Amino acid sequence: MRILLADDHTLVRQGLRRILEEQPDWQVVAETGNGRDAVRLAAELHPDVVVLDIGMPQLNGIEAARQVSRRLPSARVLILSMHADEVHIRKAVEAGASGYLVKDSADSELVKAVTAVAQGASYFSPAAAAVLLDEYRRSRAGRGAADRYDLLSDREREVFQLMAEGHSNKSIAGLLGVSPATVETHRAHVLEKLDLHSVAEVVLYAARRGLIS
Repeated sequence: MRILLADDHTLVRQGLRRILEEQPDWQVVAETGNGRDAVRLAAELHPDVVVLDIGMPQLNGIEAARQVSRRLPSARVLILSMHADEVHIRKAVEAGASGYLVKDSADSELVKAVTAVAQGASYFSPAAAAVLLDEYRRSRAGRGAADRYDLLSDREREVFQLMAEGHSNKSIAGLLGVSPATVETHRAHVLEKLDLHSVAEVVLYAARRGLIS
């Protein structure tokens, strides 16, 4: 696995690199301390996974994630952050990140997080997932409305889960043994029933429910 690492704290970056390169067949192909270089290096080196700190000079990690996701759709982005609040997590997902790792648990979770996003899944560290779930519960209590998730059929829940994990329509069709057109129909029903409008919102909804990690 080819990994690009971006964090503006040299000691932190060196520690993360050591953890990553202890894994068999993992290689940190480049590292940098600013977001602008991270975008440039991603375009040049085509890494499999890009690990981005949020608080970087010249271009912050959220904007870097957005540019990397747009220029290099095949790369999976994992965000590192000191912040475990819904605003930062939502912005990261909307920018195209597949995972969000809170720095105080990076030592123990980094390998698990990189493995998950590299395999096409999503990863939220427990602290981040807990924040999203608490926020979801508060918003649901405030609305006093029934959980829309209960409106989904068994098949729609399967499609919802796979969407949240980052699978394409073609991939979902293969896993469920149905046609891509059937998946598209289920996908449309899921979005309509849950009142969601993008894959980013699906990921956030799933994280709030604790359905993905």
